[in-house]
Amino acid sequence: MIYLVSRSITQGRRAGLISLLGVAAGFLVYLAAAAAGLATVFVVVPAAYTVLKLAGAAYLLYLAWQAMRPGGPNAFVPRELPIDRPRRLFAMGLFTNLLNPKIAILYISLLPQFIEPSGPPVVLQSLVLGGTQIVIALSVNAVIVVFAGSLGQFLSARPTWMRMQRYLMGGVLAALAMKLATDGARPATT
Repeated sequence: MIYLVSRSITQGRRAGLISLLGVAAGFLVYLAAAAAGLATVFVVVPAAYTVLKLAGAAYLLYLAWQAMRPGGPNAFVPRELPIDRPRRLFAMGLFTNLLNPKIAILYISLLPQFIEPSGPPVVLQSLVLGGTQIVIALSVNAVIVVFAGSLGQFLSARPTWMRMQRYLMGGVLAALAMKLATDGARPATT
């Protein structure tokens, strides 16, 4: 999301939306892997699931620290980014999403917990859950891309809001990390 906001502010809405298409392609790659049975690996090798879960929790705690530490970077203050062509924008959105461990955790450890083994075929449930997540994420991110410039200007003109959003974001990330690390749930069987 930070990448999309930065790209939209520095290069315009069109660049942000093209980057968002790359992000969507990354979601589809993860969805295909999850539906193909990648979650089964974690059922068969529970230690691998635990390692991924703890690594994800550690990453979320790192992001929380980055958001809340004194003098930490603010998500709404963009960095200078070069002007890129549409093909590169798409590729950068795709690889940003594919290299994002939070997305892997979502598809591999979170979504399978909502699959009912005695219900419809697991692949179908995976596709419906993942498809729903993709539609919601793309809708929210598209709105954010469209309004990124205005939001950045609004927040940067109000230091109290900037501080509040940093602590709120950091607190939410820390809470998610703790929940992820202490959750005793196992991946759903396929």
